[in-house]
Amino acid sequence: MSLSVGIVGLPNVGKSTLFNALTKREQAAAENYPFCTIEPNTAIVEVEDSRLDRLAEIVSPQQIVKATVNFTDIAGLVKGASKGEGLGNKFLANIRESDAILHVVRCFEDNDIIHVQEGGNKPAPVDPVSDAEIIETELVLADYEQLCKRMDKLAREARANPKLRPEAEACEGLKLHLEAGNPVRTFPRSEGDPILEVLRELNFLTDKPVIYCANVGEDDVTGESNPHVQALKSFVERQGCDMVVVSAKIEADLAGLSDAEAAEFLESYGLRESGLTRTIRLAYHTLGLASYFTAGPKEVKAWTFHRGWTAPKCAGVIHTDFERGFIRAEVISYDDYIAHHGEQGAKAAGVMRVEGKDYLVQDGDVMHFLFNV
Repeated sequence: MSLSVGIVGLPNVGKSTLFNALTKREQAAAENYPFCTIEPNTAIVEVEDSRLDRLAEIVSPQQIVKATVNFTDIAGLVKGASKGEGLGNKFLANIRESDAILHVVRCFEDNDIIHVQEGGNKPAPVDPVSDAEIIETELVLADYEQLCKRMDKLAREARANPKLRPEAEACEGLKLHLEAGNPVRTFPRSEGDPILEVLRELNFLTDKPVIYCANVGEDDVTGESNPHVQALKSFVERQGCDMVVVSAKIEADLAGLSDAEAAEFLESYGLRESGLTRTIRLAYHTLGLASYFTAGPKEVKAWTFHRGWTAPKCAGVIHTDFERGFIRAEVISYDDYIAHHGEQGAKAAGVMRVEGKDYLVQDGDVMHFLFNV
């Protein structure tokens, strides 16, 4: 199982450069002109997890299989996209297919970058909060238009079917929320709320989790002394979202290096790990994902599941037969597996547990499923 993250932003903020670095291949064009990216480029990116290496040291497998996240580089958006400006309709459709959004915001100075908002012939001013608000506003407007269409239909149906009136009233509340400029994700909801069916059906753009990516220059890789980064950080905190600071240019330079060369390159900037490694890990967390492991002589593998899933549901990630015929699961926590040097040591120490169908799988569990179909 692998979910998708759509990379969005205004034109020329470094989206495609970041995407190229993510894939470690020049898959996406990265030129300085509006709508360089028209058809979305998609790539499957591995989630770095040092726990896999520790497990492999114990079982010496033939291969290591990491968890993955799909990233899609989506065309740059402009003001008016909700009304079809630029590549608005195509852009919004591509976002709707994503499970989460990585919103790249320019936080570096470069007078050579043109500004599509100014007619494409003027240097682009650096104003990350304004840039972020442009996209947020366009997505809110698109959601508002979609909700109004649903409400027109619902109003007609509710006159004939009184059971639909609670849903219609809930939509009125959401409409007021959007009219105030608020994203759908901040609209209060609870179990059994009539609005839940509307949210599931319409898949609102602003109901998706967002990670803001501050793209900085090579001279300030942490962003700590960058006023643009600090301004964006305050905005992001008010939005209740996550943020990561990345230099797309540095990440692109890293992409062509060996692991040893990359480590040396990062050290020269005082960094321990790539900004993209942090971004991928954060995306995995933002999507509500976690990993359990299987470990044996053939492979050590990370299996992706949603936090809160039961053992049978997680077993189904391997194969539907595992879920349908689930009997029980043998579980060793990652820490116990490492501390006792593998399955046999964990069994001897009495830390291997047998769990049933109601067990909520934890991130890092090392598991073996027993099933019968």
